[in-house]
Amino acid sequence: MTNFQIKTKEGHLIRFHTYPDALRTGQAFLNALPFSAVFYHARVSGEEIWISDAPVLDIPQENCSIFAEPGEVVIGVKNPARNKVAGCMGIFYGKGQLLDCCNIFGRVFDEDLPALKLLGDKIWKEGGQELRFENLGAG
Repeated sequence: MTNFQIKTKEGHLIRFHTYPDALRTGQAFLNALPFSAVFYHARVSGEEIWISDAPVLDIPQENCSIFAEPGEVVIGVKNPARNKVAGCMGIFYGKGQLLDCCNIFGRVFDEDLPALKLLGDKIWKEGGQELRFENLGAG
């Protein structure tokens, strides 16, 4: 299992680990690190922060679903081409349902879930926020 973190503009850190059931997705995502993007609150899919310009992962779907649990990280891969969420990435701080299948490739550390919920609420109330993603290595 490999870990990564997000850093907020205030310097808060929230740690995540990749899922063994999504090895190709996790590795492709980690290879794209570090990167920064402005995350917004989702309108339709639930308690989720997301971007529509995620790192492009040219890999097949794996461990994919339209249902996500609190703390999970998802990304829409570009194959199959009909995927409505290709290029999108979401982080769920509560339950959610996606518009199309995404690869579910990671989860927040249990002890960091409260911080993720605070971040999600902040983005919902105050608008987009830039987050920086960094690799933490094996855990």
